Amino acid sequence: MNKEPFDFTQAIPVVNEDTEFFPLMSQEDEDEMNNEQTPEILSILPLRNTVLFPGVVIPITVGRDKSIKLIKDAYKGDRIIGVVSQSDVAIEDPTFDQLHKVGTVALIIKMLQMPDGSTTVIIQGKKRFRLNQEVQSEPYIKATVTRFEEDTVKEDKEYKAMVASIKEMAMQIIHLSPHIPSEAGIAIKNIESTSFLINFISSNMNAEVPVKQQLLEIANPRDRAKMVLEHLTTELQMVELKNQIQSKVRTDLDKQQRDYFLNQQLKTIQEELGGNTPDLEIENLKQRAKAKKWSKEVGDHFQKEVEKLARMNPAAADYSVQIGYLDLLLELPWNEFTKDNFDLKRGQRILDKDHYGLEKVKQRIIEYLAVLKLKKDMKAPILCLVGPPGVGKTSLGKSIAKALGRRYVRMALGGIRDEAEIRGHRKTYIGAMPGRIIQSLKKAGTSNPVFVLDEIDKVGSDFRGDPSSALLEVLDPEQNNSFYDHYVEMDYDLSNVMFIATANSLSTIQPALLDRMEIIEVNGYTIEEKVEIAKQYLLPKQREQHGLKAKDITLKAPVIEKIIEDYTRESGVRGLEKKIGSLVRGVATKIAMEQEYNPALSKADVENILGPHIFDKDLYEGNDVAGVVTGLAWTQVGGDILFIEASLSPGKGKLTLTGNLGDVMKESATIALAYLRAHAADFGIDYQLFDHWDVHIHVPAGATPKDGPSAGITMLTALTSAFTQRKVKEHLAMTGEITLRGKVLPVGGIKEKILAAKRANIKEIILCKSNRKDILEIKESYIKDLTFHYVTEMREVIELALTKHRVKNAQDLSIHFETTKDSRLAI
Repeated sequence: MNKEPFDFTQAIPVVNEDTEFFPLMSQEDEDEMNNEQTPEILSILPLRNTVLFPGVVIPITVGRDKSIKLIKDAYKGDRIIGVVSQSDVAIEDPTFDQLHKVGTVALIIKMLQMPDGSTTVIIQGKKRFRLNQEVQSEPYIKATVTRFEEDTVKEDKEYKAMVASIKEMAMQIIHLSPHIPSEAGIAIKNIESTSFLINFISSNMNAEVPVKQQLLEIANPRDRAKMVLEHLTTELQMVELKNQIQSKVRTDLDKQQRDYFLNQQLKTIQEELGGNTPDLEIENLKQRAKAKKWSKEVGDHFQKEVEKLARMNPAAADYSVQIGYLDLLLELPWNEFTKDNFDLKRGQRILDKDHYGLEKVKQRIIEYLAVLKLKKDMKAPILCLVGPPGVGKTSLGKSIAKALGRRYVRMALGGIRDEAEIRGHRKTYIGAMPGRIIQSLKKAGTSNPVFVLDEIDKVGSDFRGDPSSALLEVLDPEQNNSFYDHYVEMDYDLSNVMFIATANSLSTIQPALLDRMEIIEVNGYTIEEKVEIAKQYLLPKQREQHGLKAKDITLKAPVIEKIIEDYTRESGVRGLEKKIGSLVRGVATKIAMEQEYNPALSKADVENILGPHIFDKDLYEGNDVAGVVTGLAWTQVGGDILFIEASLSPGKGKLTLTGNLGDVMKESATIALAYLRAHAADFGIDYQLFDHWDVHIHVPAGATPKDGPSAGITMLTALTSAFTQRKVKEHLAMTGEITLRGKVLPVGGIKEKILAAKRANIKEIILCKSNRKDILEIKESYIKDLTFHYVTEMREVIELALTKHRVKNAQDLSIHFETTKDSRLAI
C-alpha cells in the first residue's frame, strides 16, 4: 500500500525524560548540536525500514534480541548510539558489511514498555557519521566512526528561493491531502532552520528507504535541497491528479457507497431471517461448478455469467433470471454418460421378454449394439418406428433403454406448433425457457439416453414457426453434435443420444426430416401373435393392476381368439387389452362379492361380461352378387378390407362414384372404365353397352373417407364382373394399381392388408408380382392358410378372379342383347 505524501506518524514532538514537550529545533539548537563531539566508538542499531535524519525525533519498536540488549545498555549509560539503515530490508540479523556506511548519531530520549510486551524507544537524530571498522559483533555491533563532513552552503537568493519553494510545496501537499493532520502544516511553518526543514521533510515524505538514504549521504545542502524539491514536485502532481480523478467519480462513488451500505443492511436482514445472501448464492454456484466435467469453453462462459450476476443488484428483475440460467447450466449433464451394457445375449433376452414378434426391429437394435461394442464411439442412429397404434412402438423404446443400460426419456410431439418448444426461447423474453430437448436431457441427467420422440408425424406448424424444421438439426447425425438452444446460448452435443421416433404414417412427415431417419416398419399382429401377447403380457399386466392372482383367472387360446375376432378390429393390441381388462374387472367383482365362478373363462362367460359381439365376421366374406369385389386397404389403425360395388342401369354411359372417395380413387375408377371400354372385346363385352348403360361405383361405408391407388385392380374387376355378369370367386381379395395399358403396379402396406384378409377369412389374394418381396418378410406360419397369386397384367386378374359362368337368379337373369328402336339394351 502506498503511503501518504507525508507520513507524520513519526513526526512526534521532541520530549525529555519527564515527557515535557520541547519546542521545534531552532538555529541555535542546531549549531549547538553540530558542535558536539562525535564519539570514536558507537554501538550500532540497524534499522530495517526507515532512515534517521539529524534533528528528527522518531519512535522505534525494538524486537531483535541484540537490539534490545543494546538499548538497555545505552539507556543505562550516556544514551548515545549510532543508527544505520540496512542495505537489504529482508535480512533478519544483518552483519556489519550489510549496513550502509553513513548513519546518524542518536540520543535515546525515552524507553517504553508497551502493553503487548514489546519495547519502544524514542530517539532523536544528532549528526551524521561514517562507519569505519567493526570493533565487536556480539552481543551487538560496535564500530569506529568518524564525523561526516558537510559542505558549507552560501544562502544566496537562489538557495533561499529553493527552500521557500520546498516549504510552500510541502504546505500544498498537506492541504490537498485530507488524511494529513493540519498540525503538520503548523509545524513546518514554524521551523526556522533551513537544514532542519530539509531533514524534517526528507524524513517524513513518501519515499523508499534507498531514496532517503541517498538524501542522507549527500554532503552538499544545495544538492540535497534540489533532490527534495524534485521529489516534492512529483508528489504534488500526483496528489493534484488524484484529486481531479476523485472529483470526477465522487458522484458515482457516493451512489455506490450508498448502494453498498443498503446492500449490507439487506444482507444482515436476510441472514437474520435465515435466507441466502447474494454472496452465499454466488459462492454456492462456484462450488457446484467445480464438480462439472464441462469443456473449457463452457467453463469460461459460466464464469463470465457468474461475474455478470455478481455485478447485478439482487433486487433487480434480471437477477432471478440469471440465477435460473446458471442453475440450468449446472444441472445439464455436460460430458456425463452412463456406461453401455454390451452383453448382446442379455439384450436379446430383454427384447424378447418385453415384446413378442417385431423381429426386424430387434435385429436392428442388436446390430447397433454389436457395432457400438466394436467401435466404441459410433454416432447414434436416428430410428423411426412406423406402424399403426397399439403395436408397441413407444414401449419398445423402454426395452431398448433397458437392453443398453441407458436412461429413458420420452417427448410427446403431438400437437406441437411452436418452434421454441424445440429450440427454446431467447433469454430476453419474459418467461423464457429452454427447449424440451434440453429440458429432457436435464431430467435424464446423462448425455446419452434413449430419447423417444413420440408421434413425430403429428407435429403441426403455424405463424409461430415450424417445429419440423427445428427438428432437422436434432435428427441429423452430422449436425446434432452442435445443437444450439436459444436459451442455453451454447452448442450442446446430441450425437451420443439415441433418438427413436414413432409415427403412424409417413405421409405427414416433412420429406427433409424423413430423409434423416432410418425407417423401420412395425406392422400389425396376426391372430396367433395376439393370442401369445395376450397370454404373456396383457393378462398378467391386467391381473396385477386389478389385484388378482394367476389362479383367479385364466384365458385359453380359443377364448382369446373369440375376443380378438368378435370384440376388436385393430392391428395392435390396445383394444384387446381393454377387453381383457373388462374381463378381469368382471372376475374381480365376483371375488369381491364372494360369488362362485369358474376361473377358466369360457366363450359364454366372455359374452356375459362383454355383451354381444361387436363385429360380425360374416361381413368380411364374399357375396353372390356380380359386380361386388373384396379389396384390401391400409388405414392408420392397420389393415382392413373394403367392398367395391358396381351396378348398371339404363342410361347414356354416365359414370357415378359414391362412398366419400378421394381424388386418387376417382382417377382409378376412370382409368378402369377407360381400359374396359378399350378392351371390351377381349372380355366378351359388346362396346355398345357403354353407351346405353350408366355405371355406378360405390365403396361402403359412405361416412369413411377413402383414398389411394390400391383399389385400381379391384374397381376394374368389379366393372368387368358387372358388365359380364360373372361372379367373383369366393374368399378372394385383391390389391394393386392399374395403368391405361392394363399393367398391374405394386402398392404398400402389404403386411397390414394380408393380416386384415386373414382376419376376414380370405383364402386367396391377388397381388402385383413386385409385392412378392413383402410376402417373404412375413413369417411363413402366419400365412400358411393363404394362397397368393402374383400378376403383372389385368388380364391375369380377370382370369383368376371371375367365374366362368354368368350369374343366375330365380328368373334366370342374364344380360342379352335386344336391339330396340332407340338402340337400348334390355335385361
